[in-house]
Amino acid sequence: MNLSELIAGIPVKEKNSGNADIVISGIQSDSRKVEAGVLFVAVKGETVDGHDYIEAAIEKGASAVVCEQIPGSIKGYDNFIVVNDSSDALGQLLDIWFDHPSKKMTLVGVTGTNGKTTIATLLYELFRKLGYKAGLLSTVCNYINDEAIPTSHTTPDAITLQTLLANMVEAGCEYAFMEVSSHAVAQKRISGLTFQGGVFTNLTRDHLDYHHTVDNYLKAKKKFFDDLPDTAFALTNTDDKSGLVMLQNTAARKLTYSLHTIADFKGKIIESHLDGTEMQIDGKDIYVHFVGRFNAYNLLAVYGTAIALGEEVEDVLIALSTLHSVSGRFETIHSSLGYTAIVDYAHTPDALTNVLTGIRDVLSGGGRIITVVGAGGNRDKGKRPLMAKEATKYSDLVILTSDNPRFEEPDAIIQDMAAGLSKSDQERTLCITDRAQAIKTSVQLAKKGDVILIAGKGHEDYQEVKGVKHHFDDREVVRLIFETQQ
Repeated sequence: MNLSELIAGIPVKEKNSGNADIVISGIQSDSRKVEAGVLFVAVKGETVDGHDYIEAAIEKGASAVVCEQIPGSIKGYDNFIVVNDSSDALGQLLDIWFDHPSKKMTLVGVTGTNGKTTIATLLYELFRKLGYKAGLLSTVCNYINDEAIPTSHTTPDAITLQTLLANMVEAGCEYAFMEVSSHAVAQKRISGLTFQGGVFTNLTRDHLDYHHTVDNYLKAKKKFFDDLPDTAFALTNTDDKSGLVMLQNTAARKLTYSLHTIADFKGKIIESHLDGTEMQIDGKDIYVHFVGRFNAYNLLAVYGTAIALGEEVEDVLIALSTLHSVSGRFETIHSSLGYTAIVDYAHTPDALTNVLTGIRDVLSGGGRIITVVGAGGNRDKGKRPLMAKEATKYSDLVILTSDNPRFEEPDAIIQDMAAGLSKSDQERTLCITDRAQAIKTSVQLAKKGDVILIAGKGHEDYQEVKGVKHHFDDREVVRLIFETQQ
């Protein structure tokens, strides 16, 4: 593809291109990956500005450069295309380069604080069960039909994202379901994509280390819906106080789901058990292999999305009844001694509350809840005491431990968490920095009928310390301890 074809589809502020017909062999935003013939897009990141690496990209053979400002220090190079926003331009250029893959499938995005992974994954599994070829972009793993592709971000960078979507099209996928993080919206990683649907789960405190205020966080989520076309649908949770806010300025068809109020898709919990829930969806009885009110919302969102996409009610309900929990989301592991461990990704105060109240609702026979929880390093410090407080509020015993400390000291993080506890809370709380030892201690304290919640890491199979990821899987640790008891 030549340069003129590429830039014809984006808003250009200024062209300083000596040869607009030059053939482009690829697009890169990382100067280290530039090769001869590549178009380099200088993107301003959170910590690194690609404009500082334009000269390096040119030296490696970049045929042209898209940027917001031409460096005055570079002489004798005239293939510059100046744009107002290079992050936005990158997504649009990639969309053109890959021949608009998101327009060749039905792409649905899921956003919100909690539930994104579960909803996106269940939609992928549901549509596969309904006989469609489908793709998934999620925190846990990306999928192109049956092919699993490891992931490191909730929403991939723009180049990876468009590449995956193009591969999905090539594999014949008719649908793609993806988590849309607030970071991805703010950083315009989803620029150039055409969504046919958007789903909002809920909004509580998270990522304030990046967004700084809850209002900024909300606006990032809302922008996703503001940008949906009138050919799309926007499905929101009206039981969440921010639910209707998401619909205020969208051109998309507005749809709602709820457990408590009038909505397009209405649910009701009949009875909950540790291994499943009896509920009604739009007046029809269904038994699902999920626990907790939060999962009832997730299933309603999945159901509503499927119906909005034209699927038959009975087909959707039958498929829903066969689905199981996502890896690391309320994942249940039973001990032969009569107690149960639940591994969950809950890493915000609200998510922790949701999981704990879900457990409390199905606890029977005088069983106790023992919670093992930590908080990530180099992230929003304000939520640490809140998480500890929520854990003690709904648990009988709590063990504060290390999560992914990253570049912080684990003990300091635990102290931040403990600062939110009253004296009576502290009497029911242990602080054990070593996560494996904390899990082992929780098992040693457990009795028949108890439930151990191990929160914060879920599907993750590593612990990040000082920039190094060491293998660590909560589920493996629990299973090994349980096996030694037999």
